[in-house]
Amino acid sequence: MGKRAAGILLPISSLPSDYGIGCFSKSAYEFVDWLKEAGQTYWQILPLGPTSYGDSPYQSFSTFAGNPYFISLEELIEEGFLTKKECAILEKDAVDGTINYEKLYKHRYPVLRKAYERSKISENEEYQQFVREQSWWLSDYALFMAVKDRFEGKPWTEWAEDIRLRWNNAMDYYRRELYFDIEFQQYLQFTFYKQWMKLKSYANSQGIRIIGDIPIYVAMDSADAWANPQLFQLDADNVPLAVAGCPPDGFSADGQLWGNPLYRWDYHRQTGYAWWIQRLNYCFKLYDVVRIDHFRGFDEYFSIPYGAKSAVGGHWEKGPGMDLFARVREALGEKEVIAEDLGYVTDSVRKLVSDSGFPGMKVLEFAFDSRDSGCANDYLPHNYTENCVAYTGTHDNETIAGWLNSITPAEQQLAREYLCDTYTPKKYLYRSFIALIMRSRASLCVIPMQDYLGRDNKSRMNRPSTVGINWKWRVKEEDLSTALQTEIRGIARRYGRIGWQWQDELDQPKTATAVASEDN
Repeated sequence: MGKRAAGILLPISSLPSDYGIGCFSKSAYEFVDWLKEAGQTYWQILPLGPTSYGDSPYQSFSTFAGNPYFISLEELIEEGFLTKKECAILEKDAVDGTINYEKLYKHRYPVLRKAYERSKISENEEYQQFVREQSWWLSDYALFMAVKDRFEGKPWTEWAEDIRLRWNNAMDYYRRELYFDIEFQQYLQFTFYKQWMKLKSYANSQGIRIIGDIPIYVAMDSADAWANPQLFQLDADNVPLAVAGCPPDGFSADGQLWGNPLYRWDYHRQTGYAWWIQRLNYCFKLYDVVRIDHFRGFDEYFSIPYGAKSAVGGHWEKGPGMDLFARVREALGEKEVIAEDLGYVTDSVRKLVSDSGFPGMKVLEFAFDSRDSGCANDYLPHNYTENCVAYTGTHDNETIAGWLNSITPAEQQLAREYLCDTYTPKKYLYRSFIALIMRSRASLCVIPMQDYLGRDNKSRMNRPSTVGINWKWRVKEEDLSTALQTEIRGIARRYGRIGWQWQDELDQPKTATAVASEDN
Protein backbone atom coordinates (compact mmCIF):
# COMPACT_ATOMS: atom_id res chain seq x y z
CA MET A 1 0.00 0.00 0.00
CA GLY A 2 2.99 2.23 -0.07
CA LYS A 3 3.50 5.19 2.22
CA ARG A 4 2.04 5.53 5.69
CA ALA A 5 -1.66 6.32 5.68
CA ALA A 6 -4.77 6.29 7.82
CA GLY A 7 -8.42 5.49 7.31
CA ILE A 8 -11.74 5.19 9.09
CA LEU A 9 -14.10 2.22 9.25
CA LEU A 10 -17.72 3.31 8.85
CA PRO A 11 -20.32 1.15 7.06
CA ILE A 12 -22.60 2.77 4.48
CA SER A 13 -25.54 1.78 6.70
CA SER A 14 -24.09 3.84 9.57
CA LEU A 15 -24.07 7.15 7.69
CA PRO A 16 -26.57 9.88 8.64
CA SER A 17 -29.67 10.06 6.43
CA ASP A 18 -33.32 11.08 6.56
CA TYR A 19 -34.81 7.71 5.64
CA GLY A 20 -33.82 5.20 8.29
CA ILE A 21 -30.47 3.89 7.04
CA GLY A 22 -27.25 5.31 5.62
CA CYS A 23 -27.17 5.33 1.83
CA PHE A 24 -25.62 6.99 -1.24
CA SER A 25 -27.21 10.33 -0.40
CA LYS A 26 -25.71 13.79 0.07
CA SER A 27 -24.49 12.70 3.53
CA ALA A 28 -22.17 10.14 1.93
CA TYR A 29 -20.55 12.82 -0.24
CA GLU A 30 -20.24 15.10 2.76
CA PHE A 31 -18.55 12.29 4.69
CA VAL A 32 -15.99 11.97 1.89
CA ASP A 33 -15.27 15.69 2.27
CA TRP A 34 -15.04 15.22 6.02
CA LEU A 35 -12.55 12.36 5.64
CA LYS A 36 -10.39 14.45 3.35
CA GLU A 37 -10.31 17.38 5.75
CA ALA A 38 -9.47 14.91 8.53
CA GLY A 39 -6.30 13.93 6.66
CA GLN A 40 -7.51 10.44 5.82
CA THR A 41 -6.70 8.37 2.73
CA TYR A 42 -8.99 5.35 3.14
CA TRP A 43 -12.67 4.75 3.85
CA GLN A 44 -13.35 1.16 4.84
CA ILE A 45 -16.90 -0.14 4.55
CA LEU A 46 -18.66 -3.46 5.15
CA PRO A 47 -20.04 -5.75 2.40
CA LEU A 48 -22.58 -4.03 0.13
CA GLY A 49 -24.75 -7.06 -0.67
CA PRO A 50 -28.49 -7.36 0.00
CA THR A 51 -29.02 -8.66 3.52
CA SER A 52 -31.23 -11.53 4.58
CA TYR A 53 -32.35 -12.98 7.94
CA GLY A 54 -30.36 -11.40 10.78
CA ASP A 55 -29.49 -8.31 8.69
CA SER A 56 -25.84 -9.35 8.47
CA PRO A 57 -23.92 -8.06 5.43
CA TYR A 58 -21.94 -11.29 5.66
CA GLN A 59 -25.08 -13.34 4.89
CA SER A 60 -26.27 -11.98 1.57
CA PHE A 61 -28.68 -13.13 -1.14
CA SER A 62 -25.88 -12.59 -3.64
CA THR A 63 -22.12 -12.12 -3.71
CA PHE A 64 -22.48 -9.79 -6.71
CA ALA A 65 -25.67 -7.78 -6.10
CA GLY A 66 -25.92 -4.53 -4.16
CA ASN A 67 -28.22 -3.72 -1.24
CA PRO A 68 -31.27 -1.72 -2.45
CA TYR A 69 -31.47 -0.12 1.00
CA PHE A 70 -28.43 1.94 0.01
CA ILE A 71 -30.14 3.53 -3.00
CA SER A 72 -30.55 7.25 -2.35
CA LEU A 73 -34.23 8.14 -2.22
CA GLU A 74 -33.23 11.82 -2.37
CA GLU A 75 -31.73 11.24 -5.81
CA LEU A 76 -34.88 9.44 -6.99
CA ILE A 77 -36.91 12.41 -5.74
CA GLU A 78 -34.65 14.80 -7.67
CA GLU A 79 -35.13 12.68 -10.79
CA GLY A 80 -38.90 12.96 -10.42
CA PHE A 81 -39.56 9.25 -9.75
CA LEU A 82 -40.65 9.75 -6.13
CA THR A 83 -42.10 12.48 -3.94
CA LYS A 84 -41.04 13.48 -0.43
CA LYS A 85 -44.54 12.61 0.76
CA GLU A 86 -44.17 9.02 -0.54
CA CYS A 87 -40.83 8.65 1.23
CA ALA A 88 -42.04 10.14 4.52
CA ILE A 89 -43.03 6.71 5.84
CA LEU A 90 -39.32 5.84 5.95
CA GLU A 91 -38.20 8.89 7.92
CA LYS A 92 -36.15 8.02 10.96
CA ASP A 93 -38.26 7.34 13.98
CA ALA A 94 -35.93 5.64 16.44
CA VAL A 95 -35.04 7.92 19.35
CA ASP A 96 -31.49 6.59 19.41
CA GLY A 97 -31.10 6.96 15.64
CA THR A 98 -30.41 3.26 15.06
CA ILE A 99 -31.67 1.24 12.08
CA ASN A 100 -35.14 -0.29 12.21
CA TYR A 101 -34.72 -3.20 9.78
CA GLU A 102 -38.30 -4.43 10.18
CA LYS A 103 -39.61 -1.05 9.05
CA LEU A 104 -37.17 -0.97 6.12
CA TYR A 105 -38.22 -4.43 4.99
CA LYS A 106 -41.92 -3.54 5.07
CA HIS A 107 -41.82 -0.09 3.49
CA ARG A 108 -38.66 0.51 1.43
CA TYR A 109 -39.38 -1.92 -1.39
CA PRO A 110 -42.93 -0.62 -2.06
CA VAL A 111 -41.47 2.90 -2.31
CA LEU A 112 -38.73 1.71 -4.69
CA ARG A 113 -41.37 -0.12 -6.73
CA LYS A 114 -43.12 3.20 -7.34
CA ALA A 115 -39.85 4.65 -8.67
CA TYR A 116 -39.40 1.66 -10.97
CA GLU A 117 -42.94 1.93 -12.37
CA ARG A 118 -42.41 5.61 -13.23
CA SER A 119 -38.89 5.21 -14.60
CA LYS A 120 -39.76 3.74 -18.02
CA ILE A 121 -36.54 1.84 -17.48
CA SER A 122 -37.00 -0.50 -20.43
CA GLU A 123 -36.47 2.53 -22.70
CA ASN A 124 -33.22 3.51 -21.00
CA GLU A 125 -30.21 2.58 -23.17
CA GLU A 126 -27.79 2.78 -20.22
CA TYR A 127 -29.97 0.29 -18.34
CA GLN A 128 -30.12 -2.05 -21.33
CA GLN A 129 -26.34 -1.99 -21.60
CA PHE A 130 -25.98 -2.71 -17.88
CA VAL A 131 -28.32 -5.71 -18.15
CA ARG A 132 -26.36 -7.10 -21.10
CA GLU A 133 -22.96 -6.60 -19.50
CA GLN A 134 -23.97 -8.02 -16.10
CA SER A 135 -26.18 -10.85 -17.37
CA TRP A 136 -23.63 -13.44 -16.19
CA TRP A 137 -24.87 -12.92 -12.63
CA LEU A 138 -27.83 -10.52 -12.90
CA SER A 139 -30.19 -12.83 -14.78
CA ASP A 140 -30.03 -15.54 -12.13
CA TYR A 141 -30.15 -13.07 -9.26
CA ALA A 142 -33.18 -11.14 -10.55
CA LEU A 143 -35.08 -14.38 -11.18
CA PHE A 144 -34.04 -15.71 -7.76
CA MET A 145 -35.37 -12.65 -5.94
CA ALA A 146 -38.59 -12.58 -7.97
CA VAL A 147 -39.28 -16.24 -7.27
CA LYS A 148 -38.38 -15.77 -3.61
CA ASP A 149 -41.04 -13.06 -3.37
CA ARG A 150 -43.54 -15.39 -5.06
CA PHE A 151 -42.80 -17.99 -2.36
CA GLU A 152 -43.26 -15.37 0.40
CA GLY A 153 -39.57 -15.09 1.21
CA LYS A 154 -38.94 -18.79 1.85
CA PRO A 155 -35.37 -20.08 1.34
CA TRP A 156 -34.89 -21.57 -2.11
CA THR A 157 -34.34 -24.98 -0.49
CA GLU A 158 -38.07 -24.92 0.40
CA TRP A 159 -39.36 -23.96 -3.05
CA ALA A 160 -41.29 -26.31 -5.33
CA GLU A 161 -39.00 -29.01 -6.70
CA ASP A 162 -39.15 -27.88 -10.34
CA ILE A 163 -37.79 -24.39 -9.71
CA ARG A 164 -35.63 -25.45 -6.74
CA LEU A 165 -33.75 -27.78 -9.09
CA ARG A 166 -33.95 -25.32 -12.03
CA TRP A 167 -35.84 -27.53 -14.50
CA ASN A 168 -35.97 -25.81 -17.88
CA ASN A 169 -39.77 -25.71 -18.11
CA ALA A 170 -40.01 -24.14 -14.66
CA MET A 171 -37.33 -21.55 -15.45
CA ASP A 172 -39.18 -20.56 -18.64
CA TYR A 173 -42.51 -20.38 -16.82
CA TYR A 174 -41.29 -18.08 -14.04
CA ARG A 175 -39.40 -15.83 -16.46
CA ARG A 176 -42.70 -15.22 -18.29
CA GLU A 177 -44.93 -15.13 -15.22
CA LEU A 178 -42.67 -12.77 -13.21
CA TYR A 179 -41.38 -10.61 -16.05
CA PHE A 180 -42.02 -7.24 -14.37
CA ASP A 181 -40.84 -8.47 -10.97
CA ILE A 182 -37.59 -9.58 -12.60
CA GLU A 183 -37.25 -6.24 -14.36
CA PHE A 184 -37.83 -4.48 -11.02
CA GLN A 185 -34.92 -6.39 -9.49
CA GLN A 186 -32.71 -5.49 -12.46
CA TYR A 187 -33.77 -1.84 -12.10
CA LEU A 188 -32.72 -1.89 -8.43
CA GLN A 189 -29.29 -3.27 -9.31
CA PHE A 190 -28.82 -0.77 -12.14
CA THR A 191 -29.74 2.12 -9.84
CA PHE A 192 -27.54 0.80 -7.03
CA TYR A 193 -24.55 0.38 -9.35
CA LYS A 194 -24.96 3.80 -10.97
CA GLN A 195 -25.22 5.58 -7.62
CA TRP A 196 -22.37 3.65 -5.99
CA MET A 197 -19.94 4.18 -8.87
CA LYS A 198 -20.77 7.90 -8.83
CA LEU A 199 -19.97 8.05 -5.11
CA LYS A 200 -16.78 6.00 -5.49
CA SER A 201 -15.65 8.23 -8.36
CA TYR A 202 -16.19 11.30 -6.20
CA ALA A 203 -14.26 9.74 -3.30
CA ASN A 204 -11.35 8.87 -5.59
CA SER A 205 -11.33 12.40 -7.01
CA GLN A 206 -10.88 13.69 -3.45
CA GLY A 207 -7.99 11.34 -2.73
CA ILE A 208 -10.09 8.89 -0.72
CA ARG A 209 -9.69 5.20 -1.57
CA ILE A 210 -12.42 2.67 -0.78
CA ILE A 211 -11.63 -0.53 1.11
CA GLY A 212 -14.39 -3.02 0.33
CA ASP A 213 -15.07 -6.14 2.35
CA ILE A 214 -16.12 -9.53 1.05
CA PRO A 215 -16.94 -12.66 3.03
CA ILE A 216 -15.05 -15.77 2.00
CA TYR A 217 -18.33 -17.71 1.93
CA VAL A 218 -21.73 -17.14 0.34
CA ALA A 219 -25.04 -17.70 2.10
CA MET A 220 -26.88 -20.96 1.53
CA ASP A 221 -30.00 -18.96 0.74
CA SER A 222 -28.43 -17.08 -2.13
CA ALA A 223 -28.65 -16.86 -5.89
CA ASP A 224 -25.04 -18.11 -5.98
CA ALA A 225 -25.87 -21.43 -4.29
CA TRP A 226 -29.14 -21.87 -6.18
CA ALA A 227 -27.69 -21.14 -9.62
CA ASN A 228 -24.31 -22.85 -9.15
CA PRO A 229 -24.72 -25.82 -6.77
CA GLN A 230 -21.71 -27.53 -8.36
CA LEU A 231 -19.46 -24.97 -6.65
CA PHE A 232 -20.42 -26.19 -3.19
CA GLN A 233 -20.43 -29.31 -1.07
CA LEU A 234 -24.08 -30.22 -1.72
CA ASP A 235 -25.71 -33.60 -2.38
CA ALA A 236 -27.88 -34.52 -5.39
CA ASP A 237 -30.88 -32.74 -3.82
CA ASN A 238 -28.74 -29.65 -3.10
CA VAL A 239 -28.67 -30.32 0.63
CA PRO A 240 -25.34 -29.35 2.27
CA LEU A 241 -22.99 -32.13 3.26
CA ALA A 242 -21.17 -29.83 5.68
CA VAL A 243 -21.24 -26.14 6.61
CA ALA A 244 -18.81 -23.43 7.68
CA GLY A 245 -17.99 -22.03 11.08
CA CYS A 246 -15.23 -21.59 13.65
CA PRO A 247 -14.13 -23.85 16.50
CA PRO A 248 -14.68 -23.01 20.19
CA ASP A 249 -12.43 -20.33 21.66
CA GLY A 250 -12.19 -17.97 24.60
CA PHE A 251 -15.08 -15.88 23.29
CA SER A 252 -17.46 -18.77 22.53
CA ALA A 253 -17.48 -22.19 24.21
CA ASP A 254 -19.61 -23.65 21.40
CA GLY A 255 -17.67 -22.03 18.59
CA GLN A 256 -19.47 -20.26 15.76
CA LEU A 257 -21.91 -22.11 13.48
CA TRP A 258 -22.23 -19.90 10.40
CA GLY A 259 -24.14 -22.40 8.27
CA ASN A 260 -22.65 -21.34 4.90
CA PRO A 261 -22.12 -24.08 2.30
CA LEU A 262 -18.48 -25.05 1.89
CA TYR A 263 -16.69 -24.88 -1.43
CA ARG A 264 -15.97 -27.93 -3.50
CA TRP A 265 -12.34 -26.94 -3.98
CA ASP A 266 -11.51 -29.83 -6.31
CA TYR A 267 -14.13 -28.52 -8.77
CA HIS A 268 -12.80 -24.96 -8.50
CA ARG A 269 -9.29 -26.26 -9.18
CA GLN A 270 -10.48 -28.12 -12.30
CA THR A 271 -12.05 -24.93 -13.69
CA GLY A 272 -8.95 -22.84 -13.03
CA TYR A 273 -10.82 -21.04 -10.24
CA ALA A 274 -12.93 -19.30 -12.88
CA TRP A 275 -15.71 -18.34 -10.43
CA TRP A 276 -13.26 -16.83 -7.95
CA ILE A 277 -11.44 -14.90 -10.66
CA GLN A 278 -14.76 -13.56 -11.91
CA ARG A 279 -15.82 -12.66 -8.39
CA LEU A 280 -12.62 -10.80 -7.51
CA ASN A 281 -12.47 -9.06 -10.87
CA TYR A 282 -15.95 -7.65 -10.23
CA CYS A 283 -14.95 -6.60 -6.70
CA PHE A 284 -12.04 -4.57 -8.03
CA LYS A 285 -14.45 -2.58 -10.15
CA LEU A 286 -16.42 -1.70 -7.01
CA TYR A 287 -13.52 -1.05 -4.62
CA ASP A 288 -9.92 0.13 -4.65
CA VAL A 289 -8.80 -2.41 -2.06
CA VAL A 290 -10.53 -5.67 -1.13
CA ARG A 291 -10.48 -7.07 2.39
CA ILE A 292 -11.23 -10.80 2.35
CA ASP A 293 -12.91 -11.93 5.54
CA HIS A 294 -11.69 -15.20 7.13
CA PHE A 295 -8.63 -15.46 4.90
CA ARG A 296 -7.36 -18.43 6.87
CA GLY A 297 -10.14 -20.50 5.26
CA PHE A 298 -8.04 -20.61 2.08
CA ASP A 299 -5.36 -22.52 4.01
CA GLU A 300 -7.64 -24.64 6.16
CA TYR A 301 -11.40 -24.40 6.62
CA PHE A 302 -13.51 -25.64 9.52
CA SER A 303 -16.02 -28.23 8.37
CA ILE A 304 -19.09 -28.87 10.54
CA PRO A 305 -21.50 -31.73 9.79
CA TYR A 306 -24.78 -30.44 8.37
CA GLY A 307 -27.51 -30.43 11.01
CA ALA A 308 -25.14 -30.00 13.96
CA LYS A 309 -26.39 -27.70 16.72
CA SER A 310 -22.96 -26.16 17.40
CA ALA A 311 -19.44 -26.07 15.97
CA VAL A 312 -18.05 -28.44 18.61
CA GLY A 313 -18.04 -31.50 16.32
CA GLY A 314 -16.27 -29.80 13.41
CA HIS A 315 -12.82 -30.51 11.98
CA TRP A 316 -10.23 -28.79 9.77
CA GLU A 317 -9.87 -29.51 6.06
CA LYS A 318 -7.23 -28.23 3.63
CA GLY A 319 -8.13 -25.34 1.34
CA PRO A 320 -6.66 -24.34 -2.03
CA GLY A 321 -3.74 -22.36 -0.59
CA MET A 322 -1.49 -20.36 -2.92
CA ASP A 323 -2.72 -22.23 -5.98
CA LEU A 324 -5.83 -20.02 -6.00
CA PHE A 325 -3.96 -16.74 -5.64
CA ALA A 326 -1.36 -17.68 -8.22
CA ARG A 327 -4.20 -18.16 -10.71
CA VAL A 328 -5.84 -14.88 -9.62
CA ARG A 329 -2.58 -12.98 -10.05
CA GLU A 330 -2.05 -14.59 -13.44
CA ALA A 331 -5.53 -13.53 -14.60
CA LEU A 332 -5.90 -10.10 -12.96
CA GLY A 333 -2.35 -8.92 -12.28
CA GLU A 334 -1.29 -7.34 -9.02
CA LYS A 335 -4.27 -6.27 -6.94
CA GLU A 336 -4.54 -4.78 -3.47
CA VAL A 337 -5.97 -7.25 -0.97
CA ILE A 338 -6.12 -7.20 2.84
CA ALA A 339 -6.01 -10.68 4.33
CA GLU A 340 -8.17 -10.97 7.44
CA ASP A 341 -5.96 -13.47 9.26
CA LEU A 342 -7.37 -13.14 12.77
CA GLY A 343 -8.31 -15.87 15.25
CA TYR A 344 -6.48 -19.15 15.60
CA VAL A 345 -3.51 -18.68 13.28
CA THR A 346 -1.19 -21.58 12.51
CA ASP A 347 2.24 -21.55 10.91
CA SER A 348 0.70 -22.66 7.62
CA VAL A 349 -1.73 -19.71 7.71
CA ARG A 350 1.16 -17.34 8.39
CA LYS A 351 3.03 -18.86 5.44
CA LEU A 352 0.05 -18.42 3.12
CA VAL A 353 -0.31 -14.74 4.06
CA SER A 354 3.43 -14.24 3.65
CA ASP A 355 3.57 -16.05 0.30
CA SER A 356 0.59 -14.07 -1.01
CA GLY A 357 2.31 -10.78 -0.23
CA PHE A 358 -0.97 -9.39 1.07
CA PRO A 359 -0.92 -7.35 4.28
CA GLY A 360 -2.49 -9.12 7.23
CA MET A 361 -4.45 -7.52 10.07
CA LYS A 362 -3.38 -6.53 13.58
CA VAL A 363 -6.05 -5.82 16.18
CA LEU A 364 -4.79 -4.04 19.29
CA GLU A 365 -7.42 -5.49 21.61
CA PHE A 366 -6.03 -8.98 21.10
CA ALA A 367 -2.66 -7.98 22.58
CA PHE A 368 -4.08 -7.67 26.09
CA ASP A 369 -7.07 -10.03 26.10
CA SER A 370 -6.65 -13.57 27.41
CA ARG A 371 -9.90 -14.61 25.71
CA ASP A 372 -8.22 -14.43 22.31
CA SER A 373 -6.90 -17.74 20.99
CA GLY A 374 -4.09 -16.20 18.97
CA CYS A 375 -0.60 -15.15 19.99
CA ALA A 376 -0.75 -11.92 21.99
CA ASN A 377 2.77 -10.95 20.93
CA ASP A 378 1.60 -10.76 17.30
CA TYR A 379 -0.70 -7.90 18.23
CA LEU A 380 1.69 -5.79 20.32
CA PRO A 381 2.41 -2.70 18.21
CA HIS A 382 6.19 -2.90 18.56
CA ASN A 383 6.00 -6.21 16.68
CA TYR A 384 3.97 -4.90 13.71
CA THR A 385 5.64 -5.11 10.35
CA GLU A 386 5.23 -2.46 7.68
CA ASN A 387 3.15 -4.82 5.53
CA CYS A 388 0.07 -4.96 7.73
CA VAL A 389 -3.10 -3.02 8.50
CA ALA A 390 -3.52 -2.06 12.15
CA TYR A 391 -6.89 -1.64 13.87
CA THR A 392 -8.00 -0.85 17.39
CA GLY A 393 -10.87 -3.26 16.69
CA THR A 394 -13.13 -4.45 13.88
CA HIS A 395 -16.90 -4.62 13.34
CA ASP A 396 -16.88 -7.92 15.27
CA ASN A 397 -15.07 -6.54 18.32
CA GLU A 398 -16.12 -4.44 21.24
CA THR A 399 -15.42 -0.75 20.92
CA ILE A 400 -12.05 0.13 22.44
CA ALA A 401 -13.77 1.94 25.33
CA GLY A 402 -16.19 -0.95 25.86
CA TRP A 403 -13.39 -3.50 25.65
CA LEU A 404 -11.34 -1.69 28.29
CA ASN A 405 -14.24 -2.09 30.70
CA SER A 406 -14.70 -5.79 29.90
CA ILE A 407 -11.15 -7.07 30.40
CA THR A 408 -9.83 -8.00 33.83
CA PRO A 409 -8.13 -5.47 36.14
CA ALA A 410 -4.84 -7.34 35.58
CA GLU A 411 -5.22 -6.99 31.81
CA GLN A 412 -6.07 -3.31 32.21
CA GLN A 413 -2.91 -2.85 34.24
CA LEU A 414 -0.84 -4.69 31.63
CA ALA A 415 -2.20 -2.41 28.92
CA ARG A 416 -1.43 0.70 30.98
CA GLU A 417 2.11 -0.49 31.67
CA TYR A 418 2.61 -1.03 27.93
CA LEU A 419 1.36 2.52 27.33
CA CYS A 420 3.50 3.85 30.20
CA ASP A 421 0.32 5.58 31.29
CA THR A 422 -1.07 5.01 34.78
CA TYR A 423 -2.70 8.41 35.17
CA THR A 424 -5.07 9.07 32.26
CA PRO A 425 -8.69 8.51 33.40
CA LYS A 426 -10.13 5.34 31.89
CA LYS A 427 -12.82 7.21 29.94
CA TYR A 428 -10.12 9.04 27.96
CA LEU A 429 -7.73 6.13 27.54
CA TYR A 430 -9.14 5.24 24.10
CA ARG A 431 -7.16 8.18 22.69
CA SER A 432 -3.91 6.65 23.94
CA PHE A 433 -4.73 3.32 22.29
CA ILE A 434 -5.43 5.01 18.97
CA ALA A 435 -2.14 6.91 19.17
CA LEU A 436 -0.34 3.67 20.06
CA ILE A 437 -1.12 1.93 16.79
CA MET A 438 -0.90 5.11 14.72
CA ARG A 439 2.79 5.42 15.60
CA SER A 440 3.50 1.76 14.79
CA ARG A 441 5.33 0.60 11.63
CA ALA A 442 2.07 -0.54 10.01
CA SER A 443 1.69 1.08 6.60
CA LEU A 444 -2.02 1.62 7.18
CA CYS A 445 -4.07 2.20 10.34
CA VAL A 446 -7.85 2.00 10.20
CA ILE A 447 -9.89 3.16 13.20
CA PRO A 448 -13.62 2.40 13.62
CA MET A 449 -15.58 5.65 13.92
CA GLN A 450 -16.98 4.52 17.29
CA ASP A 451 -13.44 4.47 18.69
CA TYR A 452 -12.65 8.01 17.57
CA LEU A 453 -15.88 9.03 19.32
CA GLY A 454 -14.91 7.15 22.49
CA ARG A 455 -18.19 5.20 22.51
CA ASP A 456 -18.89 2.20 24.74
CA ASN A 457 -20.39 -1.14 23.70
CA LYS A 458 -23.85 0.37 23.21
CA SER A 459 -22.39 1.46 19.86
CA ARG A 460 -20.94 -1.94 19.02
CA MET A 461 -21.67 -3.05 15.45
CA ASN A 462 -21.82 -6.82 15.84
CA ARG A 463 -21.78 -9.47 18.54
CA PRO A 464 -20.88 -12.76 16.80
CA SER A 465 -23.28 -15.69 17.27
CA THR A 466 -26.19 -13.38 18.13
CA VAL A 467 -29.15 -12.33 15.97
CA GLY A 468 -31.51 -9.37 16.08
CA ILE A 469 -29.33 -6.85 17.96
CA ASN A 470 -26.59 -6.15 15.43
CA TRP A 471 -25.72 -3.92 12.46
CA LYS A 472 -27.92 -1.07 13.76
CA TRP A 473 -25.53 1.63 14.92
CA ARG A 474 -25.42 4.94 13.06
CA VAL A 475 -23.31 8.04 13.45
CA LYS A 476 -25.19 11.31 13.99
CA GLU A 477 -24.52 14.47 12.01
CA GLU A 478 -23.48 16.31 15.17
CA ASP A 479 -20.89 13.59 15.88
CA LEU A 480 -18.99 14.55 12.72
CA SER A 481 -17.87 17.83 14.19
CA THR A 482 -15.12 20.15 13.03
CA ALA A 483 -13.43 19.64 16.40
CA LEU A 484 -13.23 15.86 15.92
CA GLN A 485 -12.07 16.36 12.34
CA THR A 486 -9.26 18.64 13.53
CA GLU A 487 -8.27 16.13 16.23
CA ILE A 488 -8.10 13.25 13.75
CA ARG A 489 -6.14 15.34 11.24
CA GLY A 490 -3.69 16.22 14.00
CA ILE A 491 -3.16 12.55 14.84
CA ALA A 492 -2.62 11.67 11.19
CA ARG A 493 -0.10 14.49 10.76
CA ARG A 494 1.69 13.76 14.04
CA TYR A 495 2.44 10.18 13.01
CA GLY A 496 3.20 10.80 9.36
CA ARG A 497 -0.12 9.51 7.99
CA ILE A 498 -1.65 12.67 6.51
CA GLY A 499 -3.61 11.79 3.43
CA TRP A 500 -3.09 14.84 1.22
CA GLN A 501 -1.11 18.01 0.72
CA TRP A 502 -2.63 21.21 2.05
CA GLN A 503 -3.55 23.66 -0.68
CA ASP A 504 -4.20 27.39 -0.86
CA GLU A 505 -7.82 28.41 -0.54
CA LEU A 506 -7.90 29.34 -4.21
CA ASP A 507 -6.84 25.82 -5.13
CA GLN A 508 -9.21 23.88 -2.93
CA PRO A 509 -10.90 20.77 -4.42
CA LYS A 510 -14.58 20.93 -5.15
CA THR A 511 -16.90 19.97 -2.33
CA ALA A 512 -19.76 17.53 -2.57
CA THR A 513 -22.20 20.46 -2.43
CA ALA A 514 -20.49 22.12 -5.39
CA VAL A 515 -20.60 18.92 -7.45
CA ALA A 516 -24.26 18.37 -6.60
CA SER A 517 -25.13 21.92 -7.73
CA GLU A 518 -23.26 21.36 -11.00
CA ASP A 519 -25.21 18.17 -11.62
CA ASN A 520 -28.46 20.08 -11.18
